[in-house]
Amino acid sequence: MSVEPRCIATAIGSLPHSTAEAAIKVVLTNIPDAPIWPQLPALGMNEQMEPQYSEGIPRLVIDREKERMYFDTTGDYSGDLGSFYEDYLAENFDKFAISPAFSKGFYAMEAALEASLKETGKKRPFVKVQVTGPISFGLDIVDEKKRAIYYNEEFMDVLVKDLAMKCRWQIRRYSKFADTVICFIDEPILSAFGSSTYVSVQRADVVAKINEVVEAIHAEGAIAGVHCCGNTEWSILVDADVDIINFDAFDYADTIALYAGPIKKHLEAGKTLAWGVVPTNAAKLEGLTVDALVTKFNQGVDNLAKASGLSRDVIVRQAFVSPSCGTGSLPVPVAEKAFSLLHDLSTKLRA
Repeated sequence: MSVEPRCIATAIGSLPHSTAEAAIKVVLTNIPDAPIWPQLPALGMNEQMEPQYSEGIPRLVIDREKERMYFDTTGDYSGDLGSFYEDYLAENFDKFAISPAFSKGFYAMEAALEASLKETGKKRPFVKVQVTGPISFGLDIVDEKKRAIYYNEEFMDVLVKDLAMKCRWQIRRYSKFADTVICFIDEPILSAFGSSTYVSVQRADVVAKINEVVEAIHAEGAIAGVHCCGNTEWSILVDADVDIINFDAFDYADTIALYAGPIKKHLEAGKTLAWGVVPTNAAKLEGLTVDALVTKFNQGVDNLAKASGLSRDVIVRQAFVSPSCGTGSLPVPVAEKAFSLLHDLSTKLRA
């Protein structure tokens, strides 16, 4: 799907607020054309990055006393996996839902968007949902022997399919609110791809697993983005058929130009980059102005244009702007400053 967001602002999922209503006010005020539902890690373990998407995954155990989550792969689990695949093949979407206990922000934003649609009769250009990516989930969460579940082929297949179905469930719930639904696959661990820690993780496998989730998103008529808040091999995401590549354009803007060939292919196919030009670091935000962010964005665009041979016009027309990462770990006033800067940046660039 070809889109031209022309520097519309969107964001990564997490906010630091203790109520969904406060977070939603920040979102709808500052990124009204591509709002997100807020993930609220301050509310506890259920809204942390992986637990939030854990419901319904067979043999996934949440140990609340130790505040950890792991897969129990002991004994005969064939029945558990069999039931899962029956629901998957039958497309029983309710079995892949995220309940209010695990996402107050999802339901509160749904209600706010419903009220807005009734009041105005107008859809928004975009609305964004999100899921933790299969690579990050699979390498972060371990089995009972503390081995990353990524290396267990049976359970990793279940995990990928569960996350794909959670994407589809979200898109179906939010599709009536916007012309286009965006679903981000959050893959922070890709910044460590190729390191000695993950030397056994194969590029082709990463591409295949992300692509399976991307295809599920496309099956619902939505567009798929991947967020990585550090440097990575960006051509992986081009090969995975991602529509939006979201990267930290404050600290790593130059890295995207190192993959000028694949990125040129990506943009010439009508796909987009989401420039995470607003930092999510309190020290970097202090004293930062919107003019400085405009300069930072333009420097990144100029660098990519020079490296790829693409015109500035193409790059800017096919750009979103966003924070460099989620704001969930920031103090509330600092996070709100980041969103305010994002709003002003988008407004200035679009003007």
